[in-house]
Amino acid sequence: MGILSKDRITLRSSAADKVDAIRKAGELLVKSGCVSPEYVDGMLTREQSMSTSLGNGVAIPHGMDENRAHVLKTGISVLQLTEGVDWDEGEMVSLVIGIASSSDEHVGVLSNLAEVVENEESLAELLQTDNPDVIMNYLGEKESS
Repeated sequence: MGILSKDRITLRSSAADKVDAIRKAGELLVKSGCVSPEYVDGMLTREQSMSTSLGNGVAIPHGMDENRAHVLKTGISVLQLTEGVDWDEGEMVSLVIGIASSSDEHVGVLSNLAEVVENEESLAELLQTDNPDVIMNYLGEKESS
């Protein structure tokens, strides 16, 4: 199973606020065996010290270096919020991508994400899709040739 799998994608969801959104993205990582529950607390702690918003409605919450011991395997989760949540004083986030990694395995996914966030059409598709295959297509690992 890759870094991103369908069991770590939740579409058309909602969250009460940023903390709830981070908890939900983290819970997808916990339920799929990527992290222990303590890692989610690390995600919340990191967010208090430094925002993980990338802009354009996307955030990438992740733990801190001291949380690496709580990572069981590298993985990312995707939480798509139909209404979005206020992330940083008026900045709305609708796509929350939780990251769990104890090494640099997630860098390829982040590279894909950076390209998608810069492309308005691709980003709009990610924010509106009800098909997890679309998320997998954009953010899953690409085959290298």
